[in-house]
Amino acid sequence: MENVLAILMAGGAGERLFPLTRHTAKPAVPFGGIYRIIDFALSNCINSDIRRIIVLTQYKALELTRHLRDGWTILSPELGEYIEAIPPMRRIHTDWYLGNADAVFQNIQSISAENPEHVLVLSADQIYKMNYHEMIAWHRQHQADVTLATIQVSPEEAGRFGIVEIDAEYRVVGFEEKPEHGRPVRSIFNPAMVSASMGVYLFNAETMLRALKEDAENPNSSHDFGRDLIPAWIPQARVVAYDYTDLNDKSVKYWRDVGTLDAYYEANMDLVSVIPEFNLYDRRWPIRTHLLQQPPAKFVFAQEGRRMGVAIDSIVSGGCIVSGGRVVRSILSPGVRINSYCEVESSILMHDAEVGRYSRIRRAIVGSGVKIPESSVIGYDLEEDRGKGYTVTDSGIVVVCNQQETYSRQESFVNRQAG
Repeated sequence: MENVLAILMAGGAGERLFPLTRHTAKPAVPFGGIYRIIDFALSNCINSDIRRIIVLTQYKALELTRHLRDGWTILSPELGEYIEAIPPMRRIHTDWYLGNADAVFQNIQSISAENPEHVLVLSADQIYKMNYHEMIAWHRQHQADVTLATIQVSPEEAGRFGIVEIDAEYRVVGFEEKPEHGRPVRSIFNPAMVSASMGVYLFNAETMLRALKEDAENPNSSHDFGRDLIPAWIPQARVVAYDYTDLNDKSVKYWRDVGTLDAYYEANMDLVSVIPEFNLYDRRWPIRTHLLQQPPAKFVFAQEGRRMGVAIDSIVSGGCIVSGGRVVRSILSPGVRINSYCEVESSILMHDAEVGRYSRIRRAIVGSGVKIPESSVIGYDLEEDRGKGYTVTDSGIVVVCNQQETYSRQESFVNRQAG
C-alpha cells in the first residue's frame, strides 16, 4: 500500500489476562496453538499490502521482540518495507507511555521521518480479518481526515463498547464510551443495531500529528485515542465511519478483543468447532507466524482398551504427544504431552505443558511449561481449584500457571519416549 504507515499498539500490561501475562506482553501470548495474538493484526497488514509497520512495545517485550525477529523478517528493506519494534525511548518527556495516544506522540519523530500520507493505528490484541485497503479507499472516497472502523453490535451489548453516532453522509457526529442509559444511537448501516468502534483508526498524517500535539498539551486528557483524542476532533475535523467488512465469510461478523481471560478462552474455543467461528484454513487470507521446528504430532496406544491416544474436535500442534490419553474440544500448542489415562476437555494447553497420568482437566488454560502432577483433577470443583492457588474466572475457567513457566523455545519433546 503506497505511502501508508501502520502503527501497532503492543505496549499494554495486559492486567486482565494475568497470569498469562506474568512473563510476557499480551500480544505475545499464544493463541490457537501455533500463533501469537499479534500475528492476526500483522497478517491483516501484510495481506492488505501494507509493508511499513511500527510495533510500539513497552511491557515485558522480550518475547514479543524475539517473535517479531524470528517470525516476521519477511519484508524487503531494499524496497522500503519493514516491521520494526520500537521500545519506549522517552525522547519527548520523562514518563513511560501514559496512554495509547501518548505512545504514538512520543514516537512522533519516527513517524514524521517516514513522511506517510496516511497512518493506520491498530491494536495488537484483537482477532479478526480485515482488508485495510478497502478502509483506505473509503477514507479517500469520503475525503476524510480521520476514519473509524466500526462493527454492528446489538443495542444490549452497547455498554461494552464505544458507540459511534453517524449521520447520513457517514460522518461521525457523536461518540459515547460504554453508555449505561440503555438508549444507544442506532446504526445508519443497520437500524436494528448500533455501531461500535473497533479501535482501528486511519488518519491523514498531518491531522494526526496536530491532534497528538493538542492532546499532549491537555492536562485533563488520559491520552487515549477512543476516550480523548477522537471525541475532541469530531467537531473540528472530517471524521467518518467505515463499516467493517469481514473476510471471515460467516453469517455474523467476527471481531474479538481478547483482553480478558474469558474472552481469550472463548476466542480460542471458536477455533475447534466442526465449522469454526473463525476460519484459520482460508488460503486466500493466510495467518502467518513463527513456526517452531517440531516433529509431527504423535498419537500412541490405540489398542489397549481405555489407554488410547486420541484427540477429537481439537487442534493439535507439531511436537505434541498424546500418549494413551483422550483430548476433546481442546487446543494443544507445540510440544504438549498428554500422558496415559488422562482426560482433557474444552481446554487450552500452551507450549510444552505436560499432563501427568490419570489426570482429569476440563475448561482450563494451562500455561507454558506447566507440569500437571499425576492424578490431578482440575475444573471439576472450582472452590478446590481456588484453594490450590489457581485463577478461576467469572465464567468458571481455571487458569493454571506457575513461577517456573517458560516460553523458551529450547525445550523439545523430540527425544522423549512415548509411555
